[in-house]
Amino acid sequence: MYRVATDVGGTFTDLVYFEIDQSTGKALKIKTAKSDTTPSSYEKGVFDTINKVNVNIEKSIFFAHGTTVVINSITERKGVLTGLITTQGFRDSIEIARGDRPDFFNLRYQKPKPFVSRYLRAEVPGRIDFLGKELIPLDLANLDSILESFKKHKVQSIAVCLIHSYANSSHEKKVVEHIKSSWPEIDVVASHQITREWREYERTNTTALCAYVKPIARNYLDKLNKRLIESNFKGNPYVMQSNGGIDTFESTKNIPLTMIESGPTSGVLGAAELGKLINEKNIITLDVGGTTAKCSLIESGNVKINTNYWIEKNRLSAGYPVMLPVVDIVEIGNGGGSIAWVDNYNKLHVGPQSAGADPGPVAYGKGGTLITTTDANLITNRINQKYFCGGEIEADMKGVNNNIESLSKKLKFTNEETARGIIRIANNNMINALKLVSVNKGYDPREFTLVAFGGGGGMHATSLAKELNIPKVIIPVNSSVFSAWGMLMSDLRRDYILTKLTTMNEDAADVLNKTFNDMESQAIASFNKENISKDLISFQRFGSFRYLGQDHSVEISVDNLNFDKNSIEKIINDFHNQYEKEFTYRLDSQVDMIQFHLVAFAKIDKPDLQVREKTGIPIEKTIKEKRKVDFDQMGIHNSNIYDFDLLEPEMEFNGPAIVEDPSTTVVIFPDQKCKVDDYANLHISIFGEKNE
Repeated sequence: MYRVATDVGGTFTDLVYFEIDQSTGKALKIKTAKSDTTPSSYEKGVFDTINKVNVNIEKSIFFAHGTTVVINSITERKGVLTGLITTQGFRDSIEIARGDRPDFFNLRYQKPKPFVSRYLRAEVPGRIDFLGKELIPLDLANLDSILESFKKHKVQSIAVCLIHSYANSSHEKKVVEHIKSSWPEIDVVASHQITREWREYERTNTTALCAYVKPIARNYLDKLNKRLIESNFKGNPYVMQSNGGIDTFESTKNIPLTMIESGPTSGVLGAAELGKLINEKNIITLDVGGTTAKCSLIESGNVKINTNYWIEKNRLSAGYPVMLPVVDIVEIGNGGGSIAWVDNYNKLHVGPQSAGADPGPVAYGKGGTLITTTDANLITNRINQKYFCGGEIEADMKGVNNNIESLSKKLKFTNEETARGIIRIANNNMINALKLVSVNKGYDPREFTLVAFGGGGGMHATSLAKELNIPKVIIPVNSSVFSAWGMLMSDLRRDYILTKLTTMNEDAADVLNKTFNDMESQAIASFNKENISKDLISFQRFGSFRYLGQDHSVEISVDNLNFDKNSIEKIINDFHNQYEKEFTYRLDSQVDMIQFHLVAFAKIDKPDLQVREKTGIPIEKTIKEKRKVDFDQMGIHNSNIYDFDLLEPEMEFNGPAIVEDPSTTVVIFPDQKCKVDDYANLHISIFGEKNE
């Protein structure tokens, strides 16, 4: 029997599978594979990896999948023509948006263009207030004419978002019912199906984005499911969700926006599970792929979830809100394929543009002419020129040296100096991202361990940790496909969020008890439809709180089976402490709870991580060769090159050193010390003996 997970990234598609002992349920062996991502037909790349290692899908009992199809469709503007139906008077709320102007002094600043053009936005009369009371009855008299107009303009998907439907969804349900009866083949998404939170613009934009990608995602998942069925897969396939859980293909097709950050979240979940195994509770994750670098923070074993998520938000653009629970990840355009370039002022930059998989870095020899971070690491000999991509590709070093020459001339550097500069800038970009999830949120990096993965994680992690004074770096075994491994360690997860203003006083306990109990019943009913036993379901409770009169809130855990006066006091105190941690002060003001957040988990069987057997070979036998490696400011050193696959538990060695496997290179600087744990993960002490 097999358990299989695949992860489609911007450059590569990864696969991890466990072979399971049928009698014990234990993992017998793990295998991995990588192949180029195929944007024209993503499922082809998935089956390329499956065929590469000859996985028998017919014998698989579990299949999980992570994909970039949703976020790519949005960022590349390749969704479908979408119509929007909203409450009379609110047609333009999606375009009015918020007053944010990140590029504050730009007098020509323009707000981000909405995903639904004005001529495709329509209104229906009717009004519900914020308490859920009907003020004006719904009038559907002109809905048929609206649909006729949409048909005329060849709309492929419709978003329905009516005012205050988070409090009462009856109007939205009637609109959706009418649309489905009049136009059965059209895709429809209503806001109450996605989120029950307030904030009209954010909710409308989220619904519009979901409708924008729904036909694309449905078609993609259907094609992948068809290939699985043709391969005689008999299980229920799952998709990685942005909230850190997995869900079924069928459920995800209804609300595909839940997989907007499908791939990156699984790596964070995998790091949390790894932390439990090796007793590391405070972790900063770093995932460096071919196109991007992603980082997140895990405190006391808990993955941070963000319900105020924005895409394409940067110093020049306000971006677009996505009102869904998403693992709190910072993502930047810096990966192995990030392109180095020189501006008009002869200043060197790295990214965010990427060479992708085709043509890829110059070293691929596929006709690429733009130097990337990978090419720079080859020049410094950190990546083995004779073992590039595990020996599958002969590195085109002639092309690399010829093409870096144009950058070097502009900078008046040698090729080696230019390569060091590229790596430094890439590292600096990643350091800024790591600060956003740690220092900027009140966390001291010195109290955390950096877990780095992805094809380029081990290449850069030790430099970053040294700069941020992080004492230890852990490089997991099979780190280049670690995100796919994380999917195999994830439970089914669904988030239920409800806006409900509640003053935190002696009467609040009854409101909290009733509301959370109702939400739990809703979650159990949802899982029951998929024949999931109640015994497998567990819950976590959170609440969003603010001081009276404030606009935004802070979320804290409120786990309690039955709230009373004492638990209400504890919640208020926890809020004060968390607020002070984030904003450096607290107020002597009334505290309001504005949002209920229930996380429902359905436990699935997970394979145990394998302990690597010890054969007793000496550490010297794991050394492949010695070669000179450029460690930038620490000089060029003759370094031992270790084979990752031969390293065994309790082995130790000091830098300068390089550890290689077919898809990962780990750089260990002079004065750093590396130990191998029972699972063959590398524990690198950044400051050597001082950290022992």
